[in-house]
Amino acid sequence: MRSICFSPPLPGPALRALTALLSLLGPLAEISRGEREAVGHLQGEMAGEVTASTVILQTRLTKTQVNHAGDLLGSSGITRFQWANNDRFENAQHTPWRHAHAEQDWIVKTKISGLEANTTYFYRIEFGPDQKQAKRGETREFQTLCSPDTIARHHFVVVTGMNYAFFHHGDGKKRPAYSGKDKHLGYPALKSILDLRPDFFVGTGDNVYYDHPQSGRAQTAQAMRKKWHQQFIQPRFVNLFGSLATYWEKDDHDFRLNDSDNSGDYLPDRDLGIAIFREQVPIVEPNDRTATTYRTHRAGKLLQLWFTENRDYRSDNKLPDNAKKTIWGDKQKKWLQRSLLASDATFKILISPTPMIGPDGASKIDNHCNFNGFRHERDTFFAWASKHNLLNRGLYLICGDRHWQYHSIDPSGMEEFSCGALIDANSRLGIKPGIAKSTDPEGRVRQPYTSRNPSGGFLSVVIEPNPKQAVATLRFEFYDEHRKLLHSVEKRRAYTNTPTE
Repeated sequence: MRSICFSPPLPGPALRALTALLSLLGPLAEISRGEREAVGHLQGEMAGEVTASTVILQTRLTKTQVNHAGDLLGSSGITRFQWANNDRFENAQHTPWRHAHAEQDWIVKTKISGLEANTTYFYRIEFGPDQKQAKRGETREFQTLCSPDTIARHHFVVVTGMNYAFFHHGDGKKRPAYSGKDKHLGYPALKSILDLRPDFFVGTGDNVYYDHPQSGRAQTAQAMRKKWHQQFIQPRFVNLFGSLATYWEKDDHDFRLNDSDNSGDYLPDRDLGIAIFREQVPIVEPNDRTATTYRTHRAGKLLQLWFTENRDYRSDNKLPDNAKKTIWGDKQKKWLQRSLLASDATFKILISPTPMIGPDGASKIDNHCNFNGFRHERDTFFAWASKHNLLNRGLYLICGDRHWQYHSIDPSGMEEFSCGALIDANSRLGIKPGIAKSTDPEGRVRQPYTSRNPSGGFLSVVIEPNPKQAVATLRFEFYDEHRKLLHSVEKRRAYTNTPTE
């Protein structure tokens, strides 16, 4: 026989308290539901690592406003990508619905294959707390690369040094914060880049600064992620990245801290620095944890690009410079040499997060220019490139890291173009050849151009084919942040005519 229990009646005060609590549950449930439905994507979307047939699309589900700590928190929800080769989204395709998770900072990214070469694609997200409440995001676009036998025009921009703290707050010393009325939109150079309508954008590293401001530098995953949120929520980033493809490298400031290597018992540690970078930008296959961040992409008959990884495999900076000391590591170095030799592209451009020619300051030990840094590896590579006649086969270097723009020519004949810092507040005058406290005290480096005034800006690279003459022109164009052309360098090479797609 089942027993039945009766609860004694609640005393008056307890009953009133329970009644009041129950009366709150309805409104609280509505508030909770409202918060759950307030899903945004305030950082916009990015198309990364575009090839002739693939792309990595990325978005982040967010709250609809920045919190009191100045961070844009993520939001749970679902999303999928829709894409087509027309802005009406006729015959559009969809990725499966994906949930955003806190473990990935609410970022959802998907690699799409089977795309047509040299084609403009339009994409957008559908997102919300669930499928029934999903809505569409804004239309974005990117262009796929050309197939290897296609002769076509190419245009891309290269940047470094996107220092959010210096732009918005100054450095407390010589660098004042930006004071224009458009400050809330973000860096002026981004509008200048968008106005030029390049095919793609290359961030060479120092995309964020974990160690600026120095007081309270980012050491945890949460603090490091906040740096990326602050950067990418700026409207000019959203507008720019919604209109083109992106390629990414990292350097010291978006790895650990200034001049960081893999050594040192401090935060953030090496593994966290690597993981956060791979998480925050569309650079590697999302489901492939073994994918390397050094890679090469062929863009038609006239162009091939190499992106090196200069932090993950490097020796300790403080070791003596010799044949064993390396930035690239043995595996990457062999890949680089093998792929360069295999390329028949008219122009071969190696984009390095750090300089190889400079000149640089004599006291540094962080890069390939430095006396006590990694100069042996640099000299060996230049000698190898000369031996295989790569300097006469269209090989050029572009570097980030340096806060000034320059065009330098090594005694070996190798040429390097520095894109300079993106913003005025992060720029400085350069170190010229022949300066005593430099990496070129004897003035052996020739420098046809260097910035005359501290100036933010970017490097624009254009390749123009002339089918009648079967000659292609490569232009390196230095711009300031307001799109003023400061200097231009032209290189010309013949190519073998083949039918254009």
